[in-house]
Amino acid sequence: MILNLSDRLSRLSANTRLIIWLVLLAAMALLAAQALSRGAGVQSDILAMLPKIQEDPLTQRAIDRVEQQLANRIYLGVVSPDQATAVKGAKQLLSALQGAPEAFTQVQSADMQGAQALNRFYFPYRFHLLTAQQKDLLATGQLAKLEANTLAQLYNAFGYANSQLLSQDPLLLYPELLKQLSPQRRLKVVDGILVGQELAQDASAPTSLNKDTQGSSVAIVMAQGVGSAFNPKAQELQLARLEEAISQMQQSLEPEQEVTVIKGGALFHAAAATTQAKREVSSLGLASLIGVILLVWLAFRSIMPLTIAALTIATSLLFALSATLWIFTQVHLLTLVFGTSLIGIAIDYSFHFYCERLQSQKAVSGTATQTTGITATDAVARVFPAASLALLTTVIAYLAIGLTPFPGMQQVAVFCAAGLLGAYLTLIFAYPKLANSAMRPGDRALGLAARYLNAMQTIARPINGAKGIALALGLLLVAIFGLNRLGVNDDIRALQQSPLSVTQGEQRLRQVMSGGTDNQFILVRAETAEELLTRLEALSPTLGSLQHQGVLGNSVNLARYLPSQASQQEAYRLQGQIYHKLPEVLARLGLDGDLAPSLMANFEASANETITPDNFFASRAGELFAPLWLTPDGAQAHAQTQAQTQAQAKTQPSDKTSGSDGATYGAIVLLGGITDLHALTQAISPLSGVSLVDKVQDISDVMAKYRSLTLSLLGLALVVAGLIFSLRFGLKMALCITAVPALAALLTLAGLGLAGSPLTLFHALALILVFGIGVDYSLFFAESHRGEGVMMAVFMSACSTLMAFGLLAFSQTPAIHYFGLTLLLGIGLTFVLSPFIHTLTRIDK
Repeated sequence: MILNLSDRLSRLSANTRLIIWLVLLAAMALLAAQALSRGAGVQSDILAMLPKIQEDPLTQRAIDRVEQQLANRIYLGVVSPDQATAVKGAKQLLSALQGAPEAFTQVQSADMQGAQALNRFYFPYRFHLLTAQQKDLLATGQLAKLEANTLAQLYNAFGYANSQLLSQDPLLLYPELLKQLSPQRRLKVVDGILVGQELAQDASAPTSLNKDTQGSSVAIVMAQGVGSAFNPKAQELQLARLEEAISQMQQSLEPEQEVTVIKGGALFHAAAATTQAKREVSSLGLASLIGVILLVWLAFRSIMPLTIAALTIATSLLFALSATLWIFTQVHLLTLVFGTSLIGIAIDYSFHFYCERLQSQKAVSGTATQTTGITATDAVARVFPAASLALLTTVIAYLAIGLTPFPGMQQVAVFCAAGLLGAYLTLIFAYPKLANSAMRPGDRALGLAARYLNAMQTIARPINGAKGIALALGLLLVAIFGLNRLGVNDDIRALQQSPLSVTQGEQRLRQVMSGGTDNQFILVRAETAEELLTRLEALSPTLGSLQHQGVLGNSVNLARYLPSQASQQEAYRLQGQIYHKLPEVLARLGLDGDLAPSLMANFEASANETITPDNFFASRAGELFAPLWLTPDGAQAHAQTQAQTQAQAKTQPSDKTSGSDGATYGAIVLLGGITDLHALTQAISPLSGVSLVDKVQDISDVMAKYRSLTLSLLGLALVVAGLIFSLRFGLKMALCITAVPALAALLTLAGLGLAGSPLTLFHALALILVFGIGVDYSLFFAESHRGEGVMMAVFMSACSTLMAFGLLAFSQTPAIHYFGLTLLLGIGLTFVLSPFIHTLTRIDK
């Protein structure tokens, strides 16, 4: 079929082919322009590269809600040895950020209005609210202890008792409740600013920090970024406004009032990743391009091959970007970093074309040298079969990468496959016209290639019989030893390494703020809102025990702020013990007995006034917690009213029988400072409807699954390629061609094991490309009748590929580093092994 296609193409003139190529270029350029007009662009969101975990609807909504609330949150700490200076700096920073609404919203420190809102909301429901200690005292008949606490407050000069409060809450139960509602943390409020202390004895403080900063006051400012922290434009705007605000703050302070600002949040990790990716795209891509240019110049000593090579690369990149933008609407920065390797692969067609022409030349002896040889059209016809099979197998390799659940790697597959197709079409349609100029003799380069081939043949000849068996056994032992030492690491966190300047500042803030919030959270679900609140209350003692054990630093549980109806009715019943004998209680406290009638009237009137999810989340006090509540339809952040629930119960089947997750309530419990994830999981596992959501671990599990699948795909690709090649070369040669990349992949894995590098999905993906590129080298040797030109082209191809992928191995991004390191080893081994195919073809002949 390939030969028939070659015959049909040979009937087209060079001019016709050029016109076809120009039409294809125009079509791809139009495609790219249309994609850009639709808003296509570049993104750096690392989350966009991660796999889509198939969660149940409620869990997925919970994950989305948590990411939405936490992803764009930033935390700033103004550090100074003097507390007043830190507070003053925080106020200036707060004011400056509030003046940039286009970049930040919800800029705040201590939420004084929120505390007042809590007081205003809860006070009318005080007869249905009690702390756990108050409930225990009343349940066990220890009213005297509550009266003693009240008397202590009455005679305390610094107590919170006053006549107005006593006239409505004679035992002063409500102030203790407000204390419980306030989150327990190491922060205090100074002039409206949250202030923490960075203690010198904190073992967690990085040793690299200046000792002067330890023991300092840290004033906290928080803000919500407008737009995604991973969006380059939003990221750039937020960082610019933040730097301006910090600069204004520092200028407003006296010279002797030195402060530093420590930062935490996804914005700073994303900014570091964006800066690093841009730097690597420019530096690695430029280095690869310069290396290819030098390689072409040294090999051909002519400007024309260099021009054609540059044209091939440009066309390849146009096809790659156009296809990626059209399919995905956005191209990831990591795709561009991986895509720099395309330069080293797309140029292979140019190398094989010009080396084929060099090999066909005949030098005429004498003082004048005249070169003859085949035309560009003939050279294209000669390399067409091998180039077509090479394209097919390499695209298959990229398609295997595209089968993974990682959108980022799917982009890499489309980017590189489309780019290679562009280079191939340039070879077929543009080279006959544009690359038909005469060439200088390449006797020296071809001579070096011939000597290398002869050396390889000399090495290969004695490797038979006992020597061959000994060599095979030696390689087998090395492979077994290396593979035995090869470990695996599928933890997604190992692929995200921010600079110390980012992680150290964030760690300092976490310690000051008592641990912060972790990626994991607890999801509690139930059929009804009341059942959900009951389960949240049942979870509270477990969380308290875990915090006491040091397993957990902190938690945000709605049960603290939104008690169940059963709990509120129990509190009302227990307080009835007070109000049913109110005159005696007032007498013991020394209060006016005339207060009893109005107090009793208020108590009885509030019998049915309880807090419901509906009125709680509609209030100023509850709006902060609304994102933690998931209603069945997910349309709103507050619960449906009980009337709606009862009406649905009458007209619709029970949720228990339907089993539909769409009719399930859910609540998110945020966690922070987790020290033992296994102990946390074990502690909550017996609780009904309670589960730990750990997206990081879920992604890591998916990575492990697809690492195994990718290696299986590699084996399948080898089998498919062998079957395809057997149709053209016969079974024996097909096995030899596929054996080269297979052996290279096996030895690469052994090398990784010997080097102590754990196997990841990105190593496995790189092995797919080792197969695709390695097969190319073997194919060209199998197709060639004279190996010098192919050897020269393979040498140049290997050099360009090693420059591209070898440079990726020096990337600071772990995923890219693993990818590049594997290809560095794999392509190097493939280059060494592939010339033996030429030796086999000569032996057969």
